[in-house]
Amino acid sequence: MAGGAASGGRTRAGTSASAVESAAPGWCDLAAPVGRALLDRIAAETAAGRTLDEVSRRLRADGTDPALLAAALTQTELRLRARAKFGAAASDLLFTRAALEQATRARVAELHAERFRAAGCRSVADLGCGIGAESLAYLAAGLVVHPVELDALTAAFAQHNLTLVARDLGVDPPAVRVGDAEALGPDEAEAAFLDPARRTAGHSDTRRIASPDDYSPSLRFAFDLGTRLPTGVKLGPGLDHELIPRDAEAQWVSVDGQLVETGLWFGAVARPGIRRAALVLRGDLPPAELTAAEDAEDAAVRPLGKYLHEPDGAVIRARLIGGLARRLGAGMVSEGIAYLTSDEPAETPFAQSFRILETLPAREKELRRALASREIGVLEIKKRGADVDPAALRKRLKLRGDRSATLVLTREAGKHVALLAERC
Repeated sequence: MAGGAASGGRTRAGTSASAVESAAPGWCDLAAPVGRALLDRIAAETAAGRTLDEVSRRLRADGTDPALLAAALTQTELRLRARAKFGAAASDLLFTRAALEQATRARVAELHAERFRAAGCRSVADLGCGIGAESLAYLAAGLVVHPVELDALTAAFAQHNLTLVARDLGVDPPAVRVGDAEALGPDEAEAAFLDPARRTAGHSDTRRIASPDDYSPSLRFAFDLGTRLPTGVKLGPGLDHELIPRDAEAQWVSVDGQLVETGLWFGAVARPGIRRAALVLRGDLPPAELTAAEDAEDAAVRPLGKYLHEPDGAVIRARLIGGLARRLGAGMVSEGIAYLTSDEPAETPFAQSFRILETLPAREKELRRALASREIGVLEIKKRGADVDPAALRKRLKLRGDRSATLVLTREAGKHVALLAERC
């Protein structure tokens, strides 16, 4: 659900406006003229330097409807938070809390749109469109969009957002269909995009997703679409590899060091010969991608060199560490641990590199004395293969001094080591 909260679930198609109002008093009016006017006033007041608390007191004194005011103040906070994903455009869009949390970042959605456009697709069904993050990018790419959203309030916000962008582009806005994505289907669209929600037995059930039926819409439905249409399926970055169909291209995406999604691509939007890909996006730099026809075999373990390399999360999840190691002329520090080592520095977007300064005692008391003697007061702690809480350890180390460093706790050839390092 490209930005939805519970999109695509199995409930009856269609939800009345009265149901929206009863479910979210105040929120349903945010897309109406009265809500837009209130949001504009709040924006003007805060731009003038007033806090939200001050604005709230002033509007209450003016007799503003309490439910609408509460919704508008929350919406203002969501718009501020949304800038990280949508940039300046967030100031005019409408969000729900859950939909914003799950919405695709604008830059990633643009790359999704480019896939469909490059494959020759002219229209895409956004099945579970949420607040419209994907659909906005598809419109901007010149594609015809067929959005579907289960939740009526979220659908109303998506309609608002799509109407704004369509107006700026000089095209007719697509109509958001409200209902079950599986029941409504892709309509006459040439391609489809889905972002299924994960389902568990209850709020406290954190069991591992192990079946295609544990998602809504189900992965069976999504993967079946992939046999008939060019299809993209956005899933969490921790997707079990066993659930990936053999005919799908699986691409893991990280943004500024944060692993954000697994994309499965079928048909014409899957690139020939590529089944594993790690896409790294950092700042304004061009995208960097590591690809392979299958999981890469791990590199051999070698003695610790002068440099340590920590692969990006996308590379790790795509199981392309071995391919990166061979590209860098590096080896594994220890079997099964995602650290590489080499004697030469390496400049790559696919890993963070550290120059190893020295090996310190791994025992905590001796480590504390070693850090104190080096006057290290600021310490970044990284770990792989070590059962330790970095925040708790940092307190116990009682750091004092004017110097800063990075401490890497890991295993070398199976043995615990503490490496004092600096970022390259």
